Amino acid sequence: MMNNLWIKNTPADFWKLDLQVSPDEWEEAARSAYPILERAQPFVSVSALMETILGEGQFGESRWKLSPSRRLYYELKPYIPKGLVRALRSRGMKHDAQFLIHFPIEDRYLRFLWKTAECVLTNKGLMSARFPAFWPERGQFAFALRHDVEAEAGCRAVRELASIDEAHGFRSVFNFVAERYPIDRMLIGELQERGHEVGVHGLRHDGKEFFSKAQFMKWAPRANDVFAEWKSVTFCAPLTHRQPEWLQALNIEYDQSFFDTDPHEPMPGGVMTIFPFIVGKFVEMPYTLIQDHTLRMLMHETTPRLWLEKVDFIRQYHGMALLNAHPDYLLNDTLMDIYVSFLRAMQQRSDYWHAVPREVERWWRRRYDLAGSDVQDWSCIERVDQQLTVRV
Repeated sequence: MMNNLWIKNTPADFWKLDLQVSPDEWEEAARSAYPILERAQPFVSVSALMETILGEGQFGESRWKLSPSRRLYYELKPYIPKGLVRALRSRGMKHDAQFLIHFPIEDRYLRFLWKTAECVLTNKGLMSARFPAFWPERGQFAFALRHDVEAEAGCRAVRELASIDEAHGFRSVFNFVAERYPIDRMLIGELQERGHEVGVHGLRHDGKEFFSKAQFMKWAPRANDVFAEWKSVTFCAPLTHRQPEWLQALNIEYDQSFFDTDPHEPMPGGVMTIFPFIVGKFVEMPYTLIQDHTLRMLMHETTPRLWLEKVDFIRQYHGMALLNAHPDYLLNDTLMDIYVSFLRAMQQRSDYWHAVPREVERWWRRRYDLAGSDVQDWSCIERVDQQLTVRV
């Protein structure tokens, strides 16, 4: 089943060019663009490449498995001092140089997609082609906010954080842990009435839900009950533990458990894309900006500089800037100052389409389903000076 999970994300599906291009022509174009990915393994097929990149296959067969030592850590974590937990996480900073993909910006898969389209045009002797716009309202890129509420202190800060987002013109998805702390059901309804959305961030956030497939499948029906109770359509795995085949058991429209590149998570890795993509029955919405905890506590940043630099990169490729900022961590005054400065900087821009993640996901799914006659808003790719330029 694994290969089938990524089958709707080929370069042909991504671009949806307004041209007659055969599967063999796309395959040949992808083969020509393949060296950009700098992989030692030879090109096999587009479908195999989708699993390698979007399915994180390049990180090995055990990429989504928790090692015995990691399982022991989660068993003992409630008894480990928080300072020691932070120190253990900080050790990950030493391994950036050996990380398989680049951080915090990884552009090779994006350059591969652009090169593949360029090869299609070259092989057909064309200088330009139309494709459905990546985003509505002529947005150069999409911008969305996400807040994972990990503990009770963060839950108490949710209303204030929602007001801060609103004051800058934004709405977000708030992901709650269903059974770790008391949740005011009125809060969930209030957030939804104010234009935010609500997601499920696991049941207990204890690191144990992905111990085994049997354990996950035993847990999934309870999670589905919470989705129905909260009128939620989204899940984000605690600690970014993830296993896309198992996640198919959840009654969700989109998932938030993956990321473009991050060496600092308990399951490090990355899908190397700044766009949503389809995984089986749901759309995956990877976060694409450095997590707030990593930015401040591990990288010791005091400004939103790295977030804004990544936004500029995302704009260059017309992708999705999705930030995960935790109410629990934003209780830190310095981190809150960084976050508010970032919102102010984004508020001053007018070149993006802002929406809650649910709306971004639904747009991306509609775009995938578009046929030529249904497209109302076209963009154009052009070969200019040996480069492929997108005109939105």
